[in-house]
Amino acid sequence: MLASGVAGCTTATGTAEGGRAPVVAGGGAPVIVPGAPGESGRTATPGERVGRPERRASAADVLFAERMIPHHRQALEMAGLAPERSSDARVRSLCARISAGQRPEIDVMARWLRALGRDVPADHPGHGDGTTPAGQAGYGMASLEEMNRLRSSRGEAFDALLLRLMIRHHEGAVTMAGEELAGGTDQIMRAMAADMASGQRVEIGRMRALLR
Repeated sequence: MLASGVAGCTTATGTAEGGRAPVVAGGGAPVIVPGAPGESGRTATPGERVGRPERRASAADVLFAERMIPHHRQALEMAGLAPERSSDARVRSLCARISAGQRPEIDVMARWLRALGRDVPADHPGHGDGTTPAGQAGYGMASLEEMNRLRSSRGEAFDALLLRLMIRHHEGAVTMAGEELAGGTDQIMRAMAADMASGQRVEIGRMRALLR
């Protein structure tokens, strides 16, 4: 999810140092493009432009991170209820995957905000005070009443309610990711938004199948 950079040489058309100009791979020394975390790098093809200057973070990028962190936290809380309440192993497995995927994303967004000198949104587990974090209306967040119903449910009733709430929640995240891709400029946040949109669409499909 992190942005790729240039870990190599220059050509006659520019330099990668300091991001002053793109590098165009040519017939000289190879230009190596690092892969995503956990993936191998590759050699740029002749004529390929790599290492473009990164654009500065915009207000849209900051808003995306500040909204998505509490949004993810509620998903983690909902998913965390499944082990003791769900009667369906498939639902428990889905919730475990949601937790495993979204917790690291919160960490990345929190570090990104701190690097900009921004405060990380305060943690309000479950929004038990009945409020919705600023800017979250319309993004699928569960209300206090819905969260209380989920906490008090067990078995099949829990599974059905969780899936309905989580589908709506994921749809809200996809909407937020789309807004970031439309208006954001930071490479890291845009890559994260694209990953979120893709992954959560897949999970929406799985949850809809479980509701049938």
